[in-house]
Amino acid sequence: MSIELKTQYGQIDISNEVIATIAGGAAIECYGIVGMASKNQIKDGITEILRKENFTRGVIVRQENEALHIDMYIIVSYGTKISEIAHNVQSKVKYTLDKTVGLAVDSVNIYVQGVRVTNP
Repeated sequence: MSIELKTQYGQIDISNEVIATIAGGAAIECYGIVGMASKNQIKDGITEILRKENFTRGVIVRQENEALHIDMYIIVSYGTKISEIAHNVQSKVKYTLDKTVGLAVDSVNIYVQGVRVTNP
């Protein structure tokens, strides 16, 4: 699937993978995020932190009519306020997608899949 944008110069098709890459990149920059978790690994009961080049696997882009929804599976750092991290990720992803490709995201759903203790 892809999102079609019509401009005065023609049509632009943006694939869901590109949207997931932009959203994942924005999320990984937020304070308190240790990494992204793959949804497929979660079903098996194994959560593994994905490397930066794989963070799109922790992002699912859904389209329902004209609405755009993003589901993100994250792993947070121990000792941080999870609700604040989730809110920051939601805000940053919405802002980044709006500024980079001009997409208005209807919802960014955050699924915290783990807490990682890091060395001090």
